[in-house]
Amino acid sequence: MPTGGKKPTSASLSEVLEGLLEAGVDFILVGGLAAVIQGAPVTTMDVDIVHSQAPQNIDRLLAFLRTADAVQRRMDGKKIEPKGRDFSGKGHMLLTTRIGPIDVLAAIEGGRSYQDLLAHTVEIDFRGHTLRVLDLKTLIELKKTSMDPKDKQRLPVLKETLRQLEKEYGREEDEEDGDR
Repeated sequence: MPTGGKKPTSASLSEVLEGLLEAGVDFILVGGLAAVIQGAPVTTMDVDIVHSQAPQNIDRLLAFLRTADAVQRRMDGKKIEPKGRDFSGKGHMLLTTRIGPIDVLAAIEGGRSYQDLLAHTVEIDFRGHTLRVLDLKTLIELKKTSMDPKDKQRLPVLKETLRQLEKEYGREEDEEDGDR
């Protein structure tokens, strides 16, 4: 994986998450780590987030990235630090930091932004912070439409994890019906 010339001594994905949360960045964890946190036995090498594009949030995100020595992951090895405008558009930034890689996404499959995804998150207590994670059901729906072979390979594992969670904890719909 290209690192822009900077390699973390060891990737600490939990340290990346904790740094974002301590900086007050509004984001939703998506991708492989979102699946892992919900019990899926898959591996991942980076943190994927969809961030709020509110100007104050972009300022907090950029401040965190500066403290983590973030640079773009590039094939040519150039060290390019992210700027605020990089996070206000429709694209994404693949970054390397001294604590691990992070992919900052404006939107994911189907153009779904932070605001679009909020209703499809679960809140998890993580080191004294509330971490918003894209729910497993939505992750599965997104992976079904993905063209990435890695996503297609993970799909059966994600489905089985969801099935086991629903079996152990019951379906949300069942709980809501029982409250009536």
